[in-house]
Amino acid sequence: MSDLLPGFLAPWAVFAGVFGLHLLLPARRVTGYVRDEHSGELLRYRLNGLLVFFVTLGVWFAAGRSGVMPWDWLWQHRWSGAAGALTLGLLLSAAVVLTAPGRGGDLLRDLYLGRRVNPRMFNGRADAKMFLYLAGATLLQLNLLSFAAHHFLVHGGDPSPGIVLHVALFSWFVCDYLVFERVHLYTYDLFAERLGFKLVWGCLSWYPYFYAVGLWSVADLPNPQAPVWLGVVATLIFFAGWTLSRGANLQKFSFKRDPERAFLGLVPRALSDGERRVLCSGFWGLSRHVNYLGEILMASGLALGPWLYPLYYVALLFPRERDDDRRCAAKYGPLWERYREKVPWRIVPGVY
Repeated sequence: MSDLLPGFLAPWAVFAGVFGLHLLLPARRVTGYVRDEHSGELLRYRLNGLLVFFVTLGVWFAAGRSGVMPWDWLWQHRWSGAAGALTLGLLLSAAVVLTAPGRGGDLLRDLYLGRRVNPRMFNGRADAKMFLYLAGATLLQLNLLSFAAHHFLVHGGDPSPGIVLHVALFSWFVCDYLVFERVHLYTYDLFAERLGFKLVWGCLSWYPYFYAVGLWSVADLPNPQAPVWLGVVATLIFFAGWTLSRGANLQKFSFKRDPERAFLGLVPRALSDGERRVLCSGFWGLSRHVNYLGEILMASGLALGPWLYPLYYVALLFPRERDDDRRCAAKYGPLWERYREKVPWRIVPGVY
């Protein structure tokens, strides 16, 4: 039991450290897209995710370099660490939901989807949703580095280039989110979802441990001597997905801030009912959720060993697309019907 406890508490310590750094380190203040449910004013956020991320990584590198902590410590304690994150996620999910007023519906549904819209802490100094994504992304990166370090410690004479590529692409994925942290303020999670098990447990447990599922299966194995072309194909698929996902989100971000502003040299075209506008050009003219296709392609490029990660995105995003479609139909009415007619494809252009 004494060997399990440090690993069990490791994610708790990482999340506490990330939270402390988020509160203490300098941050830029930006206005988001979501409005306060009571006052109707646009919410303002303190964003310093990239700084918190690199300070945390610096602590990890310093601990490994000095010998205070083995480079692969998180790999050695991966099972107890996953159990600790799972437990913390469950406890915080229950605390966030059960301390909020009921919505008059099914308790299990409330526990899963949440009751609070945008909880904030310390008089708005920290936003719960944005912190959860930052905490999950940081621990995911630490796990990726520690798992890869284990591979190099065991198979240093002939390491797998696939593991190097996997960690490099995944690090791009994590850093990309933090570089464009402000853009996330305009995404579905922030304005459409409540805070419950799905987001709390998902960010604190599923995100940092399941997203690393590829390395769980291969970090302990020798170099499979995979052909170079396979790595090239994986890289091309990943960046094709990144282009679709990041491009679509940036175009939507640009349009919501200034509907007349050109994006990548293209003047936006939109459908309008006189009051509201729906973007229907560029990435959003390919399919109604082309960004989901990008996420799935990135996950496919990152698939290393089991294909659970990209299949998870299919299971997550296809139902979400249906939910978002219903929400947009209720919000925009006939305008959304016109958009459906103009852009018939839900996610994959020409297919679905």
